[in-house]
Amino acid sequence: MDVAMTSTTDTVCPSCGGPVAAADLFCEACGAELKPAAAPSTPALDTDTEPTVEIGAVAAGAAVPVGPCASCGGTVGADGYCETCGTKAAKPRDHFTEQPAAWVAGVCDRGIRHTRNEDAMAIAADAEPGSRALLVVCDGVSSSLDSDVASLAAARAARDVLEAGHAQGLGTESSRAGAIAARLKAAADAASDAVLDNTSPDSPNPASCTFVATVLEGGLLVAGNVGDSRAYWFPDGAEAVALTVDDSWAAELIAGGMSREEAESGPHAHAITRWLGKDAPDHTPRITTLPVSGPGWLMVCSDGLWNYCSEAAPLADLVRQTAAEHGGEPKATASALVDWANAQGGQDNITVALARL
Repeated sequence: MDVAMTSTTDTVCPSCGGPVAAADLFCEACGAELKPAAAPSTPALDTDTEPTVEIGAVAAGAAVPVGPCASCGGTVGADGYCETCGTKAAKPRDHFTEQPAAWVAGVCDRGIRHTRNEDAMAIAADAEPGSRALLVVCDGVSSSLDSDVASLAAARAARDVLEAGHAQGLGTESSRAGAIAARLKAAADAASDAVLDNTSPDSPNPASCTFVATVLEGGLLVAGNVGDSRAYWFPDGAEAVALTVDDSWAAELIAGGMSREEAESGPHAHAITRWLGKDAPDHTPRITTLPVSGPGWLMVCSDGLWNYCSEAAPLADLVRQTAAEHGGEPKATASALVDWANAQGGQDNITVALARL
């Protein structure tokens, strides 16, 4: 997420004096190892073969991954560089996946242009397909300090709140929708608190991020958002539905009559008007509720994906075609969509979370 805010450097490299950020493990200029600050750890993101990430590890710049060099297959040394070709190894935070159930998965990627991944996601699901899924995506504002740490903490805090409640046993559809909406607002509160907890009190550019979360439960789909990360419902053989409306300069221009193409290509297209953080004007999520009964794809994503395909209908076509090419498997489909966004330029961090009903 890029907005026009002043960026500052946390410190300098003790070896060469070059600028480094608090989250860096190595100096980008000379490669010198930087001593990380200690931080508490939390449970890993997932238990599959993908790299795992802990909040404490992210705050410290993330440990050097174990495994062969991605460029040549050589051995990665303790300094984080390949001993054969010299390529710097990617940090686990640069690309990670979650798949809590066979029908729900997400992929979060640094992209090509950015030097760190400020996107984050946290998802949960029951094993039975179509039963219950919780998808949360937070996109850190690039010009704010420690937004990568704050966004991950926010996403996980929101997911934990959403997991704690269950509205399926309530009576009417309206009462269940109200209960879920209240839980989404509580999740946004928890996410906001997590951002504040990961912001230095005297920071000149306090950490900030967007927030979008969806709850699928008992035939109801409820979405809440702050900022310009989005949620969509793509039913099979029916019209695509954008579940969220951006809190952004571009969205206001579109509402005022400007074409989407012109508004989203302007100089302030990605300036958001609401966010989570110390200086946020309001973090109450905008809530949308939709009953779902047939098959389809639920997608939550950051602007790293929709930047390249903003309209709901063509984005639905892209998701359906990609899913068909990967056997309808959510993790493979999400990964392929991330690859597609990188192929378009990868100008931002990219997060795609999917649930297949």
